[in-house]
Amino acid sequence: MMHQYVRRYGQKLVHRRGEDTIKESDGLKIHLSAVELVFLGVGRNLGAGLYIVVGAVAKYVAGPAIVVCFLVAGLSSLLSRLCYVEFDARVPRSSSAYVCSYVTMGQLWAFVVGWNIILLFFIATACTAMAWRYAFDNLIGDRISQALEGTVPLHVPYLLATYADFFALGLVLLLAVLLALGVPESAWVYRVFTGINILVLSFVIVSGFIKGDLHNWKLTEQDYELAAAVFTNSLGPPGAGGFVPFDFEGVLRGAATCFYAFVGFAAINTRERGDLRRQRSISLISLLMCFLAYFGVSAALTLMVPYYQIHHHSPLPEAFLHVGWGPARYVVAVGVLCALTSSLLGDMFPMSRLIHAMAEDGLLFRGLARVYGHTKIPVMAIMYSGSLAAITALLFEFSDIVNLMAVASLLAYSMVSFSVLVLRYQPDQNLSKNEKTEEETEMEPVLERSPLDSVPEAGTSNILKSLWFPTSPIPTRKSGQIVYGCAFLVVLLLTILSLILARWPTHVFSGDPVLTTVAVLLLLLITGVTVIIWRQPQSPSPLTFRVPALPVLPLVSLFLNLYLMMQMTSGTWTVFGIWNAIGFAIYFGYGIRHSLEEKNEPQPPVSTFQAPD
Repeated sequence: MMHQYVRRYGQKLVHRRGEDTIKESDGLKIHLSAVELVFLGVGRNLGAGLYIVVGAVAKYVAGPAIVVCFLVAGLSSLLSRLCYVEFDARVPRSSSAYVCSYVTMGQLWAFVVGWNIILLFFIATACTAMAWRYAFDNLIGDRISQALEGTVPLHVPYLLATYADFFALGLVLLLAVLLALGVPESAWVYRVFTGINILVLSFVIVSGFIKGDLHNWKLTEQDYELAAAVFTNSLGPPGAGGFVPFDFEGVLRGAATCFYAFVGFAAINTRERGDLRRQRSISLISLLMCFLAYFGVSAALTLMVPYYQIHHHSPLPEAFLHVGWGPARYVVAVGVLCALTSSLLGDMFPMSRLIHAMAEDGLLFRGLARVYGHTKIPVMAIMYSGSLAAITALLFEFSDIVNLMAVASLLAYSMVSFSVLVLRYQPDQNLSKNEKTEEETEMEPVLERSPLDSVPEAGTSNILKSLWFPTSPIPTRKSGQIVYGCAFLVVLLLTILSLILARWPTHVFSGDPVLTTVAVLLLLLITGVTVIIWRQPQSPSPLTFRVPALPVLPLVSLFLNLYLMMQMTSGTWTVFGIWNAIGFAIYFGYGIRHSLEEKNEPQPPVSTFQAPD
């Protein structure tokens, strides 16, 4: 009895949603052109990451080498995006990692992906709202922060912000109400504000290279001492000087934070499906445009201002004051506010759609799936998610939560890369009837053999031989299980290797006998397991896009993501663990009991939404 209960419970965890349950509907449709999607992707990414994170990372973490940070973060994002495109192509009627995971990997996997993408979006909303307040406050002489600090201080150091940011709270709630009025009314905001943002960024990059000084990329201790005599209260740490003042470790820590800049491409995937090739082109074009913008702005900023003199909360407007172009400060400030406004809308829209989708499936509370009016807008999901983001912006410091979003996005991308790695080697599972036929086919020879004949087949040598020389040219249940086991093993090995390289890099590369030996053994094991995966047959099922160099490219993507995740602080991991503990409590306490109701009914009800997030 207990065995049957455990088995039934486990089947719920890995239950896959049928692809035929994803229906076209009249609700939640948003028709955007290719140009609008590009503007949306660019506008979503060129926000707080560009106008706030650039200054903080350059000043405290990486110095002028922040341009290298964006290169590393961009490469990791590119590999993850390539994996996502193939993952996305497996479920033609879907355009979200959550639904693709539900159809291909199972319910628990989908919940973890969706729950962490929700974290990504609501933290991004809170951070962008705080960045908006910083930019506006800088224009009026920091009057808002002074007033808030004097009236509503929070005396909880190392946990909450120094004061409650009611301005950011009101801003998020206001935009949530506007968004609830309908997406078509706000679509023009993306085009206008993103256009202004691109113009202002072009002005910043050109001005930076005109007024920049290459000496700022090779500063010395003497330069810092001279600056300290004048700017005693606003200087960051000196570092060791030069282009990489905080060494290679600073570049890697900065790259982990700079991944913030590339997490917004999920916003494109929540829109109308359309042609998959067009979706892929739009996503990659947006990624390239954003990388060039980040690279150019960070280079211009560090050329205009010595890294230790960069203003933490308003780096670009203050940079023009530093070079003597005071009036240009206001031009840049307008671009900052426009960019952050469009980025706010780009954060809040997919967050509400994803919450609606998970509630519709029963994994979150079903009340969040309610829609109102003829527009079918999920007002409950919008207001609840907006309230959560608003409270976060009210109580927490920007620097304390920005890395949390990077961890959530890196984990979600890693799960997508893992999914692509294992799914390519699985037998075709589109039809349950085919699965049954294959299972019966595999069982028949076993029943016909005598006990004596089956002994050598089950021997250890035969199992090891099947790892290197598969008996079938197409994936079978056995080869798929081998890939699953090897994939989980290689992820474990990559995690250990990433932790060692992140925490003790100097010991490894300086020849420490213990750590160097462990790292070499891990590399050998990873290589051997990768070869075993490579030897297994791949599925011949046609896809509109297939990741090249399998299994190497997904594994490189996994390694980069895991390595960047290991750069995060213990405080970030603690909060991240609490968030996922809350998620598992909701799933095992509510979601697993209220989902899968369609499975026990003869005819599943038609979903009332299109392409859930």
